[in-house]
Amino acid sequence: TDSAGTCCAYMSKTITCTASAVMASVVKKPAASPAAAVYSFREPVEKLPWRSHFSSLLLSADWLNTAIELTVLLTLTAMATLLPASRVDVPGSMRLGQLSAFLWAASLTRRVYNAYLEAVFFACPARRTQPPREHALKAESDLCGRDREQLAALVYHDRMTLLSQLTLVLALYYGVPGFYPAFDSRLAGAPVAVRLARLVAHHYLLSFGMYWAHRALHVVPFLWRRIHVIHHWARHPLSRNTYQDHWLDNFGNAVVGEVAAQILLPIDGPFFVVSRLFRIMESLEKRAPGGVWR
Repeated sequence: TDSAGTCCAYMSKTITCTASAVMASVVKKPAASPAAAVYSFREPVEKLPWRSHFSSLLLSADWLNTAIELTVLLTLTAMATLLPASRVDVPGSMRLGQLSAFLWAASLTRRVYNAYLEAVFFACPARRTQPPREHALKAESDLCGRDREQLAALVYHDRMTLLSQLTLVLALYYGVPGFYPAFDSRLAGAPVAVRLARLVAHHYLLSFGMYWAHRALHVVPFLWRRIHVIHHWARHPLSRNTYQDHWLDNFGNAVVGEVAAQILLPIDGPFFVVSRLFRIMESLEKRAPGGVWR
């Protein structure tokens, strides 16, 4: 049934399953608390404290990656706040403070919307597009079918993705003036209808580039074997798998999609932010086997 009562009933026993996102860091010796002493590979029936219903998924599932990201974002925010604009801002681009705010918004959108989509998956079985048994926990694999070795490899690729993407952002901001458009640019002063038309065309161009890049990763044997197969370690995908790729996979998508679209058909600052945040939600939604819009 898809009744609200059923969803609420399932919500009460939701998500130790999300703890599978940190399987790679599970240790063999018992933990201190009774709830954490035994790693369960099935949905628990006993009443658990609220802390046991959440994992570090909201903080990227790896504390070092989280620390790196927070350090970079806090550093950019501090530079924008404490240093003179003439030293840190780029003429023709959004201010460094605005870029920092955009990066914070993108990071939070990825985490919060992913948590929402997975809450829908676990709490409302009627919305699932895959049978629940396909996501059953196995003895040595997570909800998506990946083993411990694969999960450990993904931690490395997540870290390289984080570092390469942040490097790309800063290189574009300081090396390509106007790539991150100013909020008061000439394009922002155009009629709303023109701006909307550019936004739609820009987003189509972005998706077009990423589609063909993705297709190449499937049909070119070398690219499939050495890069893209990592993404398909998740045989039963959830929204969390969206960016769990080889770091070159994510980097290439950013270049042929987002970078190429903004260079070929630039959009103004406010719509740039809208486009990128919408793209994050769209990407997460496409990989959610029980998405909100289905």
